[in-house]
Amino acid sequence: MTQYPDLPADAPHIPVLLDEVEQALAPAAGDVVVDGTFGAGGYTRRLLAAGVTVHAFDRDPDAIEAGRLWGETCGNPVRLVLHHRRFSELAEGLAEAGIAQVQGVVLDIGVSSMQIDQGERGFAFSVDGPLDMRMSQEGPSAADFLNEADEGEIADVLYRYGEERQSRRVARAIVAARPLETTGQFAAVVRKSLGYVPGMRGKNAPKDPAIRSFQAVRIHVNGELDELAAGLAAAEKVLAPGGRLAVVTFHSLEDRIVKQFLREGAGATPGGSRHLPQTAPTLKPVFEKPSAAIRPTAAEEARNPRARSATLRWAVRTSAPAREHQGSIAA
Repeated sequence: MTQYPDLPADAPHIPVLLDEVEQALAPAAGDVVVDGTFGAGGYTRRLLAAGVTVHAFDRDPDAIEAGRLWGETCGNPVRLVLHHRRFSELAEGLAEAGIAQVQGVVLDIGVSSMQIDQGERGFAFSVDGPLDMRMSQEGPSAADFLNEADEGEIADVLYRYGEERQSRRVARAIVAARPLETTGQFAAVVRKSLGYVPGMRGKNAPKDPAIRSFQAVRIHVNGELDELAAGLAAAEKVLAPGGRLAVVTFHSLEDRIVKQFLREGAGATPGGSRHLPQTAPTLKPVFEKPSAAIRPTAAEEARNPRARSATLRWAVRTSAPAREHQGSIAA
């Protein structure tokens, strides 16, 4: 846990829906807000400018080290607290810092631009690199999974997390091509198995199917949907009455989880799903009516193509006790 005041203006990341996130959080000087996905600090920088104290969480040691190295060159280290932890652990991290409740939590789900841009991290199929994909840089890698799992498990992951309809065909090709060591090899196997030719152009040209498989394996390796569900529950626990939760997602699986979590918290459609745990019945809503889905403007999409798939949802915490989330949240 390390404290620093602000972040450099030239951080290598363009935060998505930045103005909309700020409006959703409505930060005020003196507030304490959690940035659960610190990354390059885009949201954190805007919050600090509003006079907020930010507790920033990230499981990626590179992100924390970048913040730490920058902070060591600056004086007055007072309003940024860095936590090298998963955002699902934000309640424990805040407790260690002596913080019981906060006025806001923001989560920017998925892989960061910094991770995509670093070919050696193995997140992007557009740059050949080691088949890694680990956000924390610990535990089994994507290569470990693809080279060791049986064909059925690989197919299930591709179907469940990548919504790949021909998952069994792709899994069969992966097993036949093992061992896979690089992102380029993995992408080539997926494309060949589905008859896709790179470089196809035109209005009706299909999207590169490697996108779906890379997404699926990345989500599996990092346990991203479990992490999201646990992080939402932790945010509900630490938000003070009137506190605001803002979540930016980048694909339909994530957005469905957030939408259902907030709707149930507001008293609609009770019950669990294969991604969210069952919750104990509650007499009072824990969130006021959630926002509708907020999407980037055309101007932002033109400025930052990675914003095109982003969706923001937010809600305000009530004074009702946090729900007791029960059971597994694994898909």
